[in-house]
Amino acid sequence: MRQPMLQPWLFVAPALVLISMTVLVPALMALVMSFTRSGLDVTEPLQFIGLANLRRLVADPMFLRVLGTTAVYLVGVVPPIVLGALALAVLVNRALPGMHWFRGAFYTPVLVSIVVAAIAFRWLYAENGLINGWASALFGEGFQPIGFLTNPFLALPSVMVVTLWKGLGYYMVIFLAGLQGIPRDLYEAAELDGCRGWRQHLDITLPLLRPYVALVSVVSAIAATKVFEEVFLMTQGGPADSTRTVVYYVYDLAFQELEISYACTAGLALFLVVLLLGLLQQSLKNNSSTLED
Repeated sequence: MRQPMLQPWLFVAPALVLISMTVLVPALMALVMSFTRSGLDVTEPLQFIGLANLRRLVADPMFLRVLGTTAVYLVGVVPPIVLGALALAVLVNRALPGMHWFRGAFYTPVLVSIVVAAIAFRWLYAENGLINGWASALFGEGFQPIGFLTNPFLALPSVMVVTLWKGLGYYMVIFLAGLQGIPRDLYEAAELDGCRGWRQHLDITLPLLRPYVALVSVVSAIAATKVFEEVFLMTQGGPADSTRTVVYYVYDLAFQELEISYACTAGLALFLVVLLLGLLQQSLKNNSSTLED
């Protein structure tokens, strides 16, 4: 009787060991280090300092600034992703000839490496890049090149565009799966009652896609909170720290300033934010299931 109970654990044991070594153990080590002070010499023993790092973090003006930048990034990315992906899903959810080509075209950016995408957009945004070249040809010689990545007011929105371009196709597929799960009979019955066009989407599509909207909203919010590659490859947190996010700040602390313990504390704060978003997703999922029942 014991052998059948043990057999499933033997199959998952390699994955559990791998996850423990690469995720759980480093996470526990980071938690312990957040209560210590680490020096530049890694051979020196860690000094336990209690909540000193946490008190420093709360009073750190740079952390508060990068937290605000991350919040702005989240607000600027999540609503367009939800609305844009839903609009694309509705657009390609049609039985028309060649529609699978459009689905593939919209999904193609997902397959592009974020490194390739960030470098490509950095070239497009350059003062002698394609966008400024087109604008110069359109407006004439008096046109002044736009500093997409050098203007503090334009840098963050310019980085957001890369996240949107890269993620819309992925979330479109999620919404498309939800749309294809809605019975066509509902739309046919609504059409017989005189409900057509966008009214059908307001009365049928959106209510039935509520769980998918909640999923995409929270997942894209978590991804936006942890944004790093775009910032690292395009702006290095500049100009004037206008694109420095929480993850990039943790990177700076750990690998540039070598304040490992303090970086662990900032990372722990980010983990708590992501955990809250995960709990929000679970709560929205449970509420959606209750409404459906």
